[in-house]
Amino acid sequence: MKAPARQTFARRLFAVALSAAVLAGCGLESGGAVPLSVGPGSIEPVPELDGVRMTVGSKDFTEQITLGYIIEFAMTAAGADVRDLTNIQGSNSTRDAQLDGQIDLTYEYTGTGWINYLGNETPLPDSQEQYEAVRDADLEANDMVWAVPAPMNNTYAIAMNQQTAEQTGVKTLSDYARLVQTDPAAATTCVETEFNVRQDGYPGMAAKYEFDPAAAPRQILQTGIIYQATADGTQCKFGEVFTTDGRIIALDLVLLEDDRAFFPKYNPALIMKKEFADAHPEVAEVMAPISAKLTDEVMTELNRQVDVEGLEPAEVARDWMVSEGFVTAE
Repeated sequence: MKAPARQTFARRLFAVALSAAVLAGCGLESGGAVPLSVGPGSIEPVPELDGVRMTVGSKDFTEQITLGYIIEFAMTAAGADVRDLTNIQGSNSTRDAQLDGQIDLTYEYTGTGWINYLGNETPLPDSQEQYEAVRDADLEANDMVWAVPAPMNNTYAIAMNQQTAEQTGVKTLSDYARLVQTDPAAATTCVETEFNVRQDGYPGMAAKYEFDPAAAPRQILQTGIIYQATADGTQCKFGEVFTTDGRIIALDLVLLEDDRAFFPKYNPALIMKKEFADAHPEVAEVMAPISAKLTDEVMTELNRQVDVEGLEPAEVARDWMVSEGFVTAE
């Protein structure tokens, strides 16, 4: 992308992010135009979706923004009139926007739905059982429809650099818990805001592994900063990461084994309100083969292109869609 085009693109993304962050009496703004153009590929125009207006949302981290654009390009190729409201700050704001009808489509994670939205404390260890449980419960409680999830599992993990691994001998979360109990100063841990308070985050992990969550020094950092800070190993000996983040490989981080299987499965699934799903069943049909292609390996590579190579999420999403033949570039 040439410099002027990139600057225009950046301004557009900023405008969308700004509108998504503004909460007023009427809620979020209505969103902006899809930032890049696509044409039909294996996704051909669907007469029932021609001109149907729909708003796509996402949370505010790389993977979510990329997944949001994947939905947008698919729906655009199918003929819908798509509005972009990606980059909403936080899970709860995104969820509220969807329940309030301000966004129609997003990718949500089964573990987040089960723990964070539906208030369950214990995840189900089997991915299919977890999906079916959240699908049925969210439909009954909130009239939310969950389509078939992708195979990728972007769950939480605790990471360290190679030097910390060698110095502490920590390999598992049980080892980490013992280190917190015996030498808390050696277990300085960096986490982001949500993980610090969520039951599927640090407090729940501490309960599962039977250590005092207040014992080890803990710092709150932005998600993206944690990876480099953990790789440096000075500010953070350990850091919260997402398992499909490309920076894990790029920075040679070591993941601690979740040996008590605490962290839930986080398979992303397209979700929508029942009224929208009933009116437009073609949406799930169009998205099904795309979701099926989203493996851990694929998503890690897409995330790496954004976070390591510095590419724009919309570019990465479109290029992948083109490479898979779903759409064509215009």
